[in-house]
Amino acid sequence: MRTSPALRRKLISVTALSAALLAGSTLPSVAAPARDAAALPAVPAAQTEAAPGLTAERLIVGYKSGAAEATSNKAAEADATAKDADFERRLGTGAALVDLGGASKADVADVVAQYQADPSVAFVVPDRLNQAQADPNDTEYAKQWDLFETAAGMNVPAAWNTTTGTGVTVAVIDTGYVAHSDLAANIVGGYDFIADTAVSVDGDGRDSNPADPGDWYNANECGSGIPASNSSWHGTHVAGTIAAVTNNSKGIAGIAYGAKISPVRVLGKCGGYDSDIIDAITWASGGTVSGVPANTNVAKVINMSLGGDGACSTATQNAINAAVNRGTTVVVAAGNDNDNVANHNPGNCNNVISVAATNRAGAKASYSNFGSLVDISAPGGETRTATANGILSTLNSGTKTPVGENYSYYQGTSMATPHIAGLAALLKSANSSLTPAQIESAIKTNARALPGACSGGCGAGLADAGKTVAAVSGSGGSTGTVFSNTTAVAIPDNAAAIESSISVTGRTGNAPSALQVGVTITHPYIGDLVIDLVAPDGGTFRLKNSSSDSTDNLNTTYTVNASAKVANGTWKLRVQDTAAQDAGTLNSWKLTF
Repeated sequence: MRTSPALRRKLISVTALSAALLAGSTLPSVAAPARDAAALPAVPAAQTEAAPGLTAERLIVGYKSGAAEATSNKAAEADATAKDADFERRLGTGAALVDLGGASKADVADVVAQYQADPSVAFVVPDRLNQAQADPNDTEYAKQWDLFETAAGMNVPAAWNTTTGTGVTVAVIDTGYVAHSDLAANIVGGYDFIADTAVSVDGDGRDSNPADPGDWYNANECGSGIPASNSSWHGTHVAGTIAAVTNNSKGIAGIAYGAKISPVRVLGKCGGYDSDIIDAITWASGGTVSGVPANTNVAKVINMSLGGDGACSTATQNAINAAVNRGTTVVVAAGNDNDNVANHNPGNCNNVISVAATNRAGAKASYSNFGSLVDISAPGGETRTATANGILSTLNSGTKTPVGENYSYYQGTSMATPHIAGLAALLKSANSSLTPAQIESAIKTNARALPGACSGGCGAGLADAGKTVAAVSGSGGSTGTVFSNTTAVAIPDNAAAIESSISVTGRTGNAPSALQVGVTITHPYIGDLVIDLVAPDGGTFRLKNSSSDSTDNLNTTYTVNASAKVANGTWKLRVQDTAAQDAGTLNSWKLTF
């Protein structure tokens, strides 16, 4: 008679108990596990669930070619028994279906970890429970074409059976938050970083109240010839796209409606200063800002739907680098100038996901910036063709100060950016071990080609939420093919460049337009460094120029349009220290195709 996994687990406990009684020894405080789970890596929740919150009852296990279990049911059954599961049957693809017999979530995680650690196993995924897709019951959901339309939507509903963003906080660095009942349940503490009272217009400087009092201004008040403007409630619109409360029979649906929003106010009358934005980035990601209390709602995703002209300053880049090093993904708007994003910050900064906007047809929106520094595109709307072709989200009806909550259509890369921030939150929730670089890579690798035209460069394509979440949760999609070199190479002080090589094989055609170059360097003053990627044909891509950046160490991912280069061959990373007094080490680097 075959014994169920659940009963076997009980029998293990009974055996331990009986042995203790017979020996007259002290009773064990816990049942003896079938295997030392502490020796195995943690398993993300999504890999133990048949549906969000529902523990998996079965697993689908794929064995590597050549493994006995790949073809022998007897071998697969023995392997399942050894891992405290039951072989149930062979699927049409050759994968094995194993039963967990009503195991607890912790026991399921242990079994999954055992399969993941087995060198003969190619993959293990939960036997997920699928259901007929029902639209959220939010009354305005049908107007949110950007989430679900086949032509140019972001395929968000396909992600919701796996994750809704639970456990992730997104910092919206913007105008603050004006009270809205379709957002309130998902708002956590933030901060007002506007130090200049002429900009803050709330009667004080920095404080713990990020409420948006309105950012209206009179004609010429923000510069000669600049017309008057009503309050935008911009931060509240952005926040609604990311995490509006969903299935509450009102309003709109948020992309990551299980996530929380931390409003961080930096924009007021006429805009906001770099100094405030830099402190906001630092604080939101868990860094320390003098005179500001420690952040108790540290964000793993930052949304910055803001920007200005010119290069990314060293000061801003340092803040972004530090945030990413703390594990926070930084998502920024490419800008609305119909210009190369290279001319506009922070969309031209390194270590960010720079987002261009598409219209309802899936083409680059007429206003959106473009260029090789754009990482990805997302729906930003285009209201010049029709109001309903914009992005609908939470707002306020007040023209100056808050009056009453409402919803309105906006357009812009400011609206595209929270689509990607919301997706980043879904990914981090589905797989908490993901780094910012891995989140960016997954979004790009699983994007689809733009349905419409884009001249000048719109990144890897139109983001696909469903496919990307499936990739990081182990149930489909692609996380990219990685080639790496982990041999450390010394970088001598103020000397000739060193090189490290990676041999790329098995690819067809040219390299991608969004080739990811991950670099890890130990160095006490990274401003000394010049870094180039050298293609197999000898052509070079400048990744980093020397600068006055005094930050120590480098752990970042650069994006290169290498589509004119053949993929296969020897790629090299060339690093040179160009100033005296500091040496370093290239620890590792990788290419993600």
